[in-house]
Amino acid sequence: MTARVLDGRAVARQIYDEVATAVQQRVSGGGSTPRLATVLVGDDPASATYVSLKQRNAHNVGIESEDHRLPAGTTTAELLALVQRLNGDASVSAILIQQPTPKQVDMSRVVMAVDPVKDVDGFHPINAGRVALGLPGGVEPCTPAGIIELLVRSGIAIEGANAVVVGRSNLVGKPTALLLLRRNATVTVCHTRTRDLRAHTSGADILVAAAGRAGLIQQDMVKPGSAVVDVSTNWVGGRQVGDLGAGVETVAGWLSPNPGGVGPMTRAMLIKNTFEAEVRRRG
Repeated sequence: MTARVLDGRAVARQIYDEVATAVQQRVSGGGSTPRLATVLVGDDPASATYVSLKQRNAHNVGIESEDHRLPAGTTTAELLALVQRLNGDASVSAILIQQPTPKQVDMSRVVMAVDPVKDVDGFHPINAGRVALGLPGGVEPCTPAGIIELLVRSGIAIEGANAVVVGRSNLVGKPTALLLLRRNATVTVCHTRTRDLRAHTSGADILVAAAGRAGLIQQDMVKPGSAVVDVSTNWVGGRQVGDLGAGVETVAGWLSPNPGGVGPMTRAMLIKNTFEAEVRRRG
């Protein structure tokens, strides 16, 4: 068996096309144009590349954007001042602060300061709480939402499935588990300190590997025919890899490539969230 590809690039293109159509219809009908404000602190090359990609993705679907670059020595107070200005700017639909930021920046304070309506990442506690409680109006974090879209649009049945999420981070693991529960999966959350991890993963119809440890999920830990989503970005010998060991592709029925699986979906959901933020603000 060779696993079929959960093609994040192809599904992301579908989402971009849908958002582009929605933006065009909104603007041609006299509605406002969404606008994304990106903020990058410091000069990390990888972060700069990610921000440029997000700006390009926005432009390609008709969303306006503005880019704020701050020096590496920026203080928490200085970043908070920019956030408050963007909160009060009626032209800005959504605010993205590229992470990681330099160590002197207290991101917990910055996340709390972003207007929840403009919180395109879904990190603000108000949005996290709404998602956790299943209340309307909450912004779903981009990577977990992208995982769900990738599964749904690839024809993977979530309702009634045994789903195992390996990873308990606030950014990916926990919200992914919540979104799977919302779609009626039976969900188990594991992590790197789980005893006998194989006992949990080997029965998973859907396995989400998001622990951030290269080679954690080995071939004999995967249920034959299952859908495996490899989320993590690990660097081994200068090459990007996920959490999966060799041979998983010969057991799984569906497998997301890494890179090329979840990464494109994360960016696509950011653009979708930006459009939806403008709709929430202005109707």
